[in-house]
Amino acid sequence: MPPETGELRVSGITLEVRPLAARTVCATVLFVDLRGYTTLAETLEPAAVADLLDEFFDVLGRAIEDHGGRIFYMVGDGMMAGFGLRDSAQDGALEALAAAQAMIADFAPVVGRWRRDLSIETGIGVGLHRGDVALCLHGPPGKRTETLVGDTVNVAARLCSRARAGEVLFSSSVASAVSAASAESMAVAPQPMLRLPQFELRGRTRPLDIWCMPAEQRIAL
Repeated sequence: MPPETGELRVSGITLEVRPLAARTVCATVLFVDLRGYTTLAETLEPAAVADLLDEFFDVLGRAIEDHGGRIFYMVGDGMMAGFGLRDSAQDGALEALAAAQAMIADFAPVVGRWRRDLSIETGIGVGLHRGDVALCLHGPPGKRTETLVGDTVNVAARLCSRARAGEVLFSSSVASAVSAASAESMAVAPQPMLRLPQFELRGRTRPLDIWCMPAEQRIAL
């Protein structure tokens, strides 16, 4: 694999290697994390926690892949993915919301089994935001990986932190794109969407219009 920067010799010729420039695209960013993880990690042995996280990430990874998303970030009990990056004509909002719904549905049996077998109460919260992002290499020299950067990413992360277990929170930009895509394709939105009062997200100067795919049972974890 060639170096990210510096010089590369090919057939006796020295070539200069420059980092790839950031590319700005309109996409939908999804953040998801595991509610109740702190209690889970305190209760179980580390090896048991690792096994549960493997199951957790397996469910999330399948939902993202099945709906055309791409995973960029995975650490601890959380994951970030981008949608709409493969097709410049689409922003991925409908696919991201469908993936979020699949995550909630597919993880529900796992939640029930963990509750029954381990006496652990858990769930997942999801946040979505659509807008411009920079697709770029990021990180220290020699460890740079491709990722998404920008305010869109920050807002999606903040919405995820506000979502309760089993709940998907998303911005008005996602709601508008989903409605437009559904009308154009005559498709039905993944689930009825509920508009919430404006939220003031930490670090932002203006409140944000928020929509929700509510959980069947809202649990504060």
